[in-house]
Amino acid sequence: MPSGNPPAKTGSTLASPPKAAPLQIRPPARRDVRRGPTAADAIHRDLRAEIVSLKRKPGDPIAEKQIAEAYGVSRTPVREAVLRLADEGLIEIFPQSGTFVSRIPLGALPEAGVIRKVLERATVRFAAERATRSQIAALRAGLEHQREVDAVGDADGFHQADEAFHAQITEMAGYPGFWTIIQQAKVQLDRCRRLTLPVPGRMRTVIAEHEAIVEAIAGHDPDAAERSLVRHLDNLQITVDDVRNAAPLYFSGSLIDDPAALAGGPR
Repeated sequence: MPSGNPPAKTGSTLASPPKAAPLQIRPPARRDVRRGPTAADAIHRDLRAEIVSLKRKPGDPIAEKQIAEAYGVSRTPVREAVLRLADEGLIEIFPQSGTFVSRIPLGALPEAGVIRKVLERATVRFAAERATRSQIAALRAGLEHQREVDAVGDADGFHQADEAFHAQITEMAGYPGFWTIIQQAKVQLDRCRRLTLPVPGRMRTVIAEHEAIVEAIAGHDPDAAERSLVRHLDNLQITVDDVRNAAPLYFSGSLIDDPAALAGGPR
């Protein structure tokens, strides 16, 4: 459990976390989550998604009582979900002071990039060797969905489609568990991407990069598939300046001054 002082208040108006009252979670379709361990799982999933998407920003307070009321549960499953998020580094708990969305630790970003690139390079090669016609058709259907959400400017929908695309490749490779590891490793990178991603035309560029990966897999060319993937991940890299300038008060710690530090390690 993190320790230290709670997030310091600042008079700066530049990129400082909003001071509004904490957001209430509104579970979709008002489902019943009161039975068994599923309540903690649902709350953990929803809170995690809100933190990663920056709907809950670094420094925002987490009001356990409010969350419990929104889900119609006691505070026990809420506390369980909060503790799990604290273990993931997404929430900080300060005794006597409160619980807050954690700031993004700069020092964790380079390692996350390395883990993602190493694992995805392996899986894309296996996928190119093993892909069936139906799997390739499913990848192409995913590309079409990406074009649809891009056409309506749905950034959240595109992020989900992007995640599904990469998950599909690990499944095609025969190592679906790799995607779980990658997701856990890159959670802080995903928060950074939400700060730097809204660049005009970027979704179309990503789709083009995905198309190159699919064509290499369809051609059963592991070398071309790996090259296309590496090019794609390198283009997603977050530079030091991006991170520092996006919202300085959202971050903690320091980052090595290496322009390639977040590119994911060796080529």
